[in-house]
Amino acid sequence: MMNFEISTQGHESLNDITTQVRKAISASGITQGTCTVYCPHTTGAITINENADPAVRRDILAGLDKIAPWQNGYQHAEGNSAAHIKSSLLGAFTLLIVDKAEPVLGTWQSVFFCEFDGPRRRKFFVSVQGS
Repeated sequence: MMNFEISTQGHESLNDITTQVRKAISASGITQGTCTVYCPHTTGAITINENADPAVRRDILAGLDKIAPWQNGYQHAEGNSAAHIKSSLLGAFTLLIVDKAEPVLGTWQSVFFCEFDGPRRRKFFVSVQGS
């Protein structure tokens, strides 16, 4: 398992971490198997989506804001309930297939660390299993 740190920019952002995921897969020596990417933060998440058009990232964040707006009468004392909701919707991890020592991703896909309560210094972990 490898751990990584990322400094997120802005209050909310989708940060491409595909390069770090590829690095962890390569370092593992595993050519066939699976790769788990995990976020240990309750106001962050991991997802896979398009990385060709930056508008997609903005649209995802805008869509999540409609589901969980920042101000909505929440009771959580820290005032970041929307970030917790968004994190739960996207999830703390994603699982990738590894083939020929590479993550199996579609043409336009990348792996993203999702920040919902930044900017912050965050961690994520990559674990590769297989042969």
